[in-house]
Amino acid sequence: MRFLALGSEVDVSFPGMSREDAAALGRAEARRSWELYQAGIIREISFRSDVHRSVMILEAPDESAACEALGSLPFVRAGALSFEVHGLVPYDGWARLFAPED
Repeated sequence: MRFLALGSEVDVSFPGMSREDAAALGRAEARRSWELYQAGIIREISFRSDVHRSVMILEAPDESAACEALGSLPFVRAGALSFEVHGLVPYDGWARLFAPED
């Protein structure tokens, strides 16, 4: 099943974290995102055009698995990022318009 995940920054200040540690966390985030992409879980990743927030299309057996994958991201684990997750179903508009009538 496919899911739309909309990212929201929770706290990007990283209280008590040095700039170097925050940069290392960013690299870990990119690495984990790449691993999820390679595993076929993240299918697409983009940023919104109006704000610098991530938008992902995920492939997972169910919403729980999609949320678990997102929860493995370092920024999510650090409490700096959260995701709103929505299940997607295939568009059936063409079938309604063009399927032969019985």
